[in-house]
Amino acid sequence: MDIAEFRSGQHESRYQYKAFLPEPICHEWMIADPELSELLGRADRALGELNAFARLIPDIEFFIRMYVVKEATQSSRIEGTKTNIEDAFKKADDLIPERRNDWAEVQNYIEAINFAIAELDKLPLSNRLLCRTHGILMSGVRGEHKQPGQFRNSQNWIGVNLRNAVFVPPHHDHVPDLMADLEAFLHADKLFSHPLLRIAIGHYQFETIHPFLDGNGRLGRLLISLYLASKGLLVKPALYLSDYFERNKTAYVDHLMAVRQGNHLREWLIFFLHGVDETARASADVFRSILAIKERVERDVLPRFSARRQDNAQALMRHLYAHPVVDVSMAAGIIGATTNTASALIADMEVRGVLAEITGQRRNRLFAFSEYIELFREQRPD
Repeated sequence: MDIAEFRSGQHESRYQYKAFLPEPICHEWMIADPELSELLGRADRALGELNAFARLIPDIEFFIRMYVVKEATQSSRIEGTKTNIEDAFKKADDLIPERRNDWAEVQNYIEAINFAIAELDKLPLSNRLLCRTHGILMSGVRGEHKQPGQFRNSQNWIGVNLRNAVFVPPHHDHVPDLMADLEAFLHADKLFSHPLLRIAIGHYQFETIHPFLDGNGRLGRLLISLYLASKGLLVKPALYLSDYFERNKTAYVDHLMAVRQGNHLREWLIFFLHGVDETARASADVFRSILAIKERVERDVLPRFSARRQDNAQALMRHLYAHPVVDVSMAAGIIGATTNTASALIADMEVRGVLAEITGQRRNRLFAFSEYIELFREQRPD
């Protein structure tokens, strides 16, 4: 099917409301559109550049953890949470009580991402994996009683109530077949659709099916990165589109609705591919900046520590690239020393501009590798 001939689906009458029933997507998709083809090639090249950095950077797993935390905070922010990157690295006791529920949702999302990425080594990207990941995402937080880990068996909607909803996804009777079609589409070897087009269409379809009672947005955005990793387009999971979607939230929602209401698939694909291109290039820029910071620290900071303290300084720096917020007791555990030794090391890191105290308190103080955190605050290509 040429995308110009795409028809999204139809409304199905139910008791006192109409639900949207999308068309199946597991079939060939063809493009006869020069602009779309050019943008697809540009996004593909940007992913290739990002992969090149991912292969070259030593200890990249440390930096990938920052991407995971950024994705967890940005994707959750789209859903209304207010946890920032620094908060995500704090303990629950370090937060005011009214921020702890948001923090718990972000922690669940971090755990869910890490679980799903690890499971890709054992399981294909499948509905089974999505359900297991959803169970982790919703465990012990708002929505924990809404069938975590299971496709919904009741109607859901987006909006104030069912009768006045902005969008009503398909009736739950259709969910198993629609999700089976989506899974088949993502894995169909006999289809020749480019993987970026496939996941753009797949993400739209997932959000339209809305297969769970809660958590669909976060899991649907995670699906993008999991698919790219499973197909080898990402050698490391360093590309997440939630920052792009959050910065363009109105356009993101409008494009999805325009596909459902007016069959505007082309416009959604352009929006999605532009996001891949922009985000991949921004992520590559972040890697360049990480290398510059790392080089400066190794050239200008670490040599200032005595030989006796070198191991401790290097161990703390290594930890900070993965977990850039620490307190004295945490630092003591990292370097295997007393709190006095750790406190002195942190003080020296403050003097040398690596760490900054972020609580303003005299007790229970926290220190952040702020320059490094800022690289992940918002990714926009130059």
